[in-house]
Amino acid sequence: MKKDIDRAIPKVENVYIVASYEFNSIFKIDEWTIYLINDNTEALETALVVSKGESNVKTTSILRKKLDVLPANSFAKLEFLHDDVLEVDNIFQVTYFLGGKLLHKDFRFPKFSLKPEAVVDLPLLNSKGIIAD
Repeated sequence: MKKDIDRAIPKVENVYIVASYEFNSIFKIDEWTIYLINDNTEALETALVVSKGESNVKTTSILRKKLDVLPANSFAKLEFLHDDVLEVDNIFQVTYFLGGKLLHKDFRFPKFSLKPEAVVDLPLLNSKGIIAD
């Protein structure tokens, strides 16, 4: 039975949490919008995203989002980040099934890392932003 257990921890590849710097036409401001990107050739199933902000002096509410399926080569908008939470570490814990295996990764935007001058081209999105570590 032990020989049947896959001891290798699968590495998360081609899945990203990104912050896109976008203009909100309703409020007429630029804001950071968070997306989950699936750049795999297979769909992500039962994707769970838990987000929170933490620092030594401030902690935000915990937000949870579930996506039943995120198709291959696609993305989903998760939330926007208010300016107040840019001064804390923003952590996104992503768990999902891919190819029958359960995968998990913590993505992080360190405090003050979301700056308009640091944007790059984002995979699958026609926008610029920052890819979480």
